[in-house]
Amino acid sequence: MNAIKHSKLTLMILAALVLGVVFGYLCPVYAVKMKVFAVIFLRMVKMIIAPLLFATLVTGLASHGDIKKLGKIGIKTIIYFEIVTTLALIIGLTMGNFFNPGHNFGNVEVNPQLIKEAGLMAVTTPHTSVSEMLMNIFPTSIVQSMAEGNLLQIVVFAIFFAIAICAVGQKAKPVMDVLNSVSQIMFKFTEYVMYFAPLGIFGAIASTVGMSGLSILKNYFKIIFSLYTALAVFVMLVLFIACKYARISLRNLLKVIQEPAVLAFTTASSEAAFPKAIELMERFGVPQNIVSFVMPTGYTFNLDGSTLYLAMAVIFCSQICGIDLSLSQQIVMMLALMLTSKGIAGVPRVSLIVLAGTLTSFNIPIVGVAILLGIDQILDMGRTTVNLIGNCVATVVIARWENSFDYDKMNSYISECENEGGFWDFSTPESIPETVSTTDETEDK
Repeated sequence: MNAIKHSKLTLMILAALVLGVVFGYLCPVYAVKMKVFAVIFLRMVKMIIAPLLFATLVTGLASHGDIKKLGKIGIKTIIYFEIVTTLALIIGLTMGNFFNPGHNFGNVEVNPQLIKEAGLMAVTTPHTSVSEMLMNIFPTSIVQSMAEGNLLQIVVFAIFFAIAICAVGQKAKPVMDVLNSVSQIMFKFTEYVMYFAPLGIFGAIASTVGMSGLSILKNYFKIIFSLYTALAVFVMLVLFIACKYARISLRNLLKVIQEPAVLAFTTASSEAAFPKAIELMERFGVPQNIVSFVMPTGYTFNLDGSTLYLAMAVIFCSQICGIDLSLSQQIVMMLALMLTSKGIAGVPRVSLIVLAGTLTSFNIPIVGVAILLGIDQILDMGRTTVNLIGNCVATVVIARWENSFDYDKMNSYISECENEGGFWDFSTPESIPETVSTTDETEDK
């Protein structure tokens, strides 16, 4: 039922995107006035983020308890996640600097006004030093940080809050119960807000086209092409190497998870594809205890597609404003994105506000947020799919690291799917390991 709802919403958003382009071209004078719908939608999303980010991040971190309870699997999982997301950020920044999607973007006069009216305007002077950036990470008041939408400061406070909960132990259980309830309430709240997404996107794209004309579409295509190219590079480079380590074929894995991957792409929702992905990874040979830990944790700490997108979006927004970020600034911002992107993968459109909050933390104008709003559904489809693929690969890598991946079960499942015609040909010799034992001796052999 949720998948059907997401599919309908996706179709409505895409229809709103097309209608916005047509209306902006045919009636530019009236189209510019449609920005009010984009402003309302941005404000509605903005009011969600502070309580949602705080509650989900604290519960996600504190639910694992102390480091001893987390165990060997947990430590290996976190190490793998941080390595892979760092590589995703590096690829995002590299591709952003290579494609320069924000250079010569065209007339964006309408967007600063839209952002200002949405209550998301930032200071126009970027930080001039790394030390200034680092100082701004730590809040003086969490209330002020929430009011200003400074997500990085909220994340820092949430991390210390979660550590304190773990230290207090059982006495903190009432607080954890409250935060878990807040998380669930805010996810439902978000679902209601997302019903307004088609109207908000219609207003954003109509007002942008009405002000800048159809020439703006060429720049939109450049952004889309840049992101999808970067995502493809990440999958074919980083995830391919990860699968080589696990001694499985990336192509085979992609065929196995094609159903949840298509669902993630069409709905732009990790939540819709999550249950099916868990089921398939267990049938593929990953032990249930590893799947049940790695997959949910991955949707807090391993947002490969989202972190890559945010890195590119930072470059895009700074280029629009004519700001050339130095290498040191990009590195510090990359570290900031590793924190601000945690815990919110299941929330559609939230990347825009995470981006806005991160830019605000570094005093960079966020005029690009309104521009990206118009095509965010298309961008979200790609990054959500890569989030899913990355977490499925992670379960196999951790199972292989623990010497508990069942190659016999994988071969059996592949043969079963071949016989049923469930997916394409898997018969290439290199796709299935000749040895199926999970012992170290067999692997060395």
